[in-house]
Amino acid sequence: MKIGILSDTHNEFARARRAAELLQAHGAEVLIHCGDISEPELIPCIAIMPCYFTFGNHDADMVPHLERAIAAAQGISLGWGAEIELDGKRIAVAHGHTHIDVRRLLATKPDYLLSGHLHFPVVRQQDGVRRICPGALHRADEYTVAILDPVTGELQFIRVRD
Repeated sequence: MKIGILSDTHNEFARARRAAELLQAHGAEVLIHCGDISEPELIPCIAIMPCYFTFGNHDADMVPHLERAIAAAQGISLGWGAEIELDGKRIAVAHGHTHIDVRRLLATKPDYLLSGHLHFPVVRQQDGVRRICPGALHRADEYTVAILDPVTGELQFIRVRD
């Protein structure tokens, strides 16, 4: 199974839709959005396959509306951060804007920690956990998303063009 990872869409409706379609074309079977969705109307733009969502700092005022939109799109809300299991791998997801959420998830020693907030792509090891930030689809030098095979660990960053 390949996982499409995106973050920091900040109401970039057309770009987010292109990103989801691009990830699907690269074989993604599930999408994980790492926060800063901003408006509930963005949810249906990317919900073209099973989706997980976490909230970021720009989502705070919209959480009830986002929760309803996620449910309507048959997505799964991970709230402010949670751990899921896909393809036998433990995957933690948080936006990354609060150290409390990140430390709480790192403490469980998942296989991966997916996060956003940085607006540029990053992959690194932290406390024995592979941390991945896909980049952003708003206010970035290059708009990027990522695709991960959690079993093999193969990771690819993909540029999303306007």
